[in-house]
Amino acid sequence: MSLVLKHPPPLALYIHIPWCVRKCPYCDFNSHVTEQIPEAAYIDALLADVQLELPLVWGRRIHSVFIGGGTPSLFSPHAIEHLLTQLRALLPISPHAEITLEANPGSVEAARFADFRAAGINRLSIGVQSFNDKHLHALGRIHDANAAIRAIETALRADFASVNIDLMYALPEQTLAEALADVHTAIALQPGQISYYQLTLEPNTAFFHTPPPLPDDDNAWDIQLAGRAALAAAGYIGYETSAFARAGHQCRHNINYWEFGDYLGIGAGAHGKLTFVNDARIERRWKMRSPRDYMQHAGTPASLAGQHDLTPAELPFEFMMNALRLTEGVPIDYFATRTGVAYSSLEQRIQTLVDEDWVALDHASRRFAPTQKGRDFLNDLLIKFLPDNA
Repeated sequence: MSLVLKHPPPLALYIHIPWCVRKCPYCDFNSHVTEQIPEAAYIDALLADVQLELPLVWGRRIHSVFIGGGTPSLFSPHAIEHLLTQLRALLPISPHAEITLEANPGSVEAARFADFRAAGINRLSIGVQSFNDKHLHALGRIHDANAAIRAIETALRADFASVNIDLMYALPEQTLAEALADVHTAIALQPGQISYYQLTLEPNTAFFHTPPPLPDDDNAWDIQLAGRAALAAAGYIGYETSAFARAGHQCRHNINYWEFGDYLGIGAGAHGKLTFVNDARIERRWKMRSPRDYMQHAGTPASLAGQHDLTPAELPFEFMMNALRLTEGVPIDYFATRTGVAYSSLEQRIQTLVDEDWVALDHASRRFAPTQKGRDFLNDLLIKFLPDNA
């Protein structure tokens, strides 16, 4: 069965900067520790990477840019400004694009926040994780609670359109009271968004090989519910599985992911997803993980570590894995227009899930969304869209 694609979805740009001061024991991202970051050489490699990818997205407008890591704020504001200036010369980036930079609360990075704003960054995402020094130490973080608070206050004064802070829960030996104290401290600072997510033990991390004493499932569940309730009471809308925002501060870049939009992935280990209407295919592609190898081969086909055309059988799961993260779901029409697969092929399965209270279907607004049960047990819901369960 071939895909029927009439037009591509919105396009975003993800840029990966892979270096950190220290590798955290829970982190499974493509991040590396080095004494000397090759800032200029890496910026050149990123721009060469973009030029290689240009024919794949020729004429398409970029609606958001997300610079993630690693710790991108280790790069100088001058380097970030140079990168953004050159990107605008190469790509049609919308003048109203959301441009996010991930940052850590370290004093060096925080001192640069105003300069990052002047460089063209309009949204900052700060990796706080906790406001408890004991838990920060257990997580291997290099900042303390006071530094985190100062960094957030500095970011809010720097006139970013929005500031997000990352907050983890179910930390080693964390109590419900300690978790709620973190949430209330975050709320008091009034950032635009609070990303509130559970610490999980991922393969190939220090915590996976030597697990710390985490709260059991019941306690973690209690912490999650209490944290969500506190955020909701303070006016933070849970618009996505782990993101809570004040009105107008939802992350547009991430929403594009969840709505099965396209994204160009630039940088060591970066992943991308692109729709090719004329070829009737949707491709996932990813770059070499090693920063050294990536810089050596950037701008050449060798920098591409792999690519995969999604099959019609894979696309329902791929789509739902994203769309069902959104509390209010997506328009029904998005399934066909963004996968190229007819909605009729899924209609009976959706109706069964409606009958079983996993999914809500609103015929008036023509949207489907996970129910509370679907949100609470999202992985169980997603399994129902795997090809074997068709």
